[in-house]
Amino acid sequence: MIAASVNDYRELARRRLPPFLFEYMDGGSYGEVTLRRNVDDLANIVLKQRVLRDVSNIDLSVQLLGQNLSMPLALAPIGLAGMNARRGEVQAARAAQRAGIPFTLSTVSACAIEEVAAGSANPIWFQLYMIRDRNFMRDLMERAVAAGCSALVFTVDMPVPGSRYRDYHSGLAGQPGLKGQIRRIWQGMQNPFWAFDVGVMGRPHHLGNVAPVLKGKTGIEDFFAWMRNNFDPSIGWKDIEFIRSQWKGPLIIKGIMDADDAQEAAKIGVDAIVVSNHGGRQLDGVPSTAKALPIIAEKLAGQMTLLADGGIRSGLDVVRMLALGADAVLLGRAWAYALGARGEAGVAHMLQLIESEMRVAMALTGCTKISEINSQNLVQ
Repeated sequence: MIAASVNDYRELARRRLPPFLFEYMDGGSYGEVTLRRNVDDLANIVLKQRVLRDVSNIDLSVQLLGQNLSMPLALAPIGLAGMNARRGEVQAARAAQRAGIPFTLSTVSACAIEEVAAGSANPIWFQLYMIRDRNFMRDLMERAVAAGCSALVFTVDMPVPGSRYRDYHSGLAGQPGLKGQIRRIWQGMQNPFWAFDVGVMGRPHHLGNVAPVLKGKTGIEDFFAWMRNNFDPSIGWKDIEFIRSQWKGPLIIKGIMDADDAQEAAKIGVDAIVVSNHGGRQLDGVPSTAKALPIIAEKLAGQMTLLADGGIRSGLDVVRMLALGADAVLLGRAWAYALGARGEAGVAHMLQLIESEMRVAMALTGCTKISEINSQNLVQ
């Protein structure tokens, strides 16, 4: 199958990956209403088509949080993504480097901060959760600084993990012990390319950043138990002070969906927020990012850098998000699909597709610079 779109890469990943990994990456919470809204509402945003404008020289470059980027994109943090291909986060970081955009490493990645940072010539971003053990958080931030990470993405919409039915149906969750292990091993054996590439050659199979506190426990059950026991539901705005005291670089708050929360983030002086509902993986039934973004953009009125994710499946969707008020967007499932389908080459090609689609969309809306994309490009 020739991949011509993100959706093509989704299908290729579905064919190649064991179901327990694909469904974890692809699924959402509860009935997945918000997951569908993210895609559908963004696809329903109507752009103005403009003609007879000189669009022979289109420039996608931007400056974001002190970095010069080739286009207004970054790869979002994806938990367990490194299991989609051999040392997967390293491969994705290299593809992002080649494309001239940042890669964000999840706290719960397969590859450790040091491994991924060493595999990329450009600084990576690091994503952090609020964890009960503040000393462990402090150690993670110190490791990120030592590895040269250029920004911290602090996720605030996961005080507790969401309810994701697909993980129970696929065997990723709900079947502890030997029975669950056998089911996942069997699924891996049905996908021989993945079984060799990741199962055999992709070791060690553990969460590189949290391995020190897991103390040798590397099973899927250990991962979920650690999440349940260590994510901190008592998190409040005051806790941002602790993060700021430890992290001196750009601080990005990820998981804002309410305009009042966005204003609170502005008051405490963070550098950027990500308008995000965690890809529909946390609270189902909330609005799509496409619906929340314009309200938040109006409330902030340029007070800080505004990023967004959720439902982005093409370069056209990127342009839509920019028109809705984002300064840049994060690609999540798009790169995870491409990584699962074809590794680093898949991620690199997917980003080329996104860039090409952005150029076409900008040309047909009469825009030659990213700064020209705004609400005036929307059919109200």
